[in-house]
Amino acid sequence: MTAVEPDTAWRLHPQVSVRPEPFGALLYHFGTRKLSFLKDRTLLTVVQGLADAATAREACEAAGVAAEHLPTYLRALGTLAESKMLEERAA
Repeated sequence: MTAVEPDTAWRLHPQVSVRPEPFGALLYHFGTRKLSFLKDRTLLTVVQGLADAATAREACEAAGVAAEHLPTYLRALGTLAESKMLEERAA
């Protein structure tokens, strides 16, 4: 599992659908047919904010992620990127 570099720009893959749930969200990739569970509402807020943020760090900060928790969220984003739920974009 790799962490996302904090100063790179990311977005939800265009083939991914997000369904918010009380526990967080379900992500479904229509291309790969993979399903991912986000068990943290803050992570959902980060993922939803990636498209508008200049960097992953900025999306985390906007979601209220404290600096000491940033590595944990970057690893979670890395896992989503490895499963093709997220893709890097031009800044």
